[in-house]
Amino acid sequence: MKFTVDKHEKYILLKLNESKLNSLITPQLKSELILINTEGQRNMILDLSHVKFADSSGLSSLLVGHRLCKNASGSFILTGLNDAVSRLITISQLESVLTIVPSSEEAIDLIFMEEIEKELKKEMR
Repeated sequence: MKFTVDKHEKYILLKLNESKLNSLITPQLKSELILINTEGQRNMILDLSHVKFADSSGLSSLLVGHRLCKNASGSFILTGLNDAVSRLITISQLESVLTIVPSSEEAIDLIFMEEIEKELKKEMR
């Protein structure tokens, strides 16, 4: 699996440099997501702008990422979806479960806004 990892203090940006998110890629992606999570990272952005095709196993890996981040009180955000991948998510009725934004910049902004909200809620207690 070809990918790049860009680590930051509040989030990690994982860019998948594969054209297909299928059963050949999924086990490696799941392992990477779990590894990132066990390292204490709770906010992940997965950039799928190179992915042209995804299948049900690919969706499964996205749900793993979502669950890991949610359980850690973090965010799992998808960005760079093409029409085919976006349609698959819609057909699978996962657009209400997964957080999807058009660009990495918007995903980063969203994470910082959510982190600020969490800090404010802590202070109000």
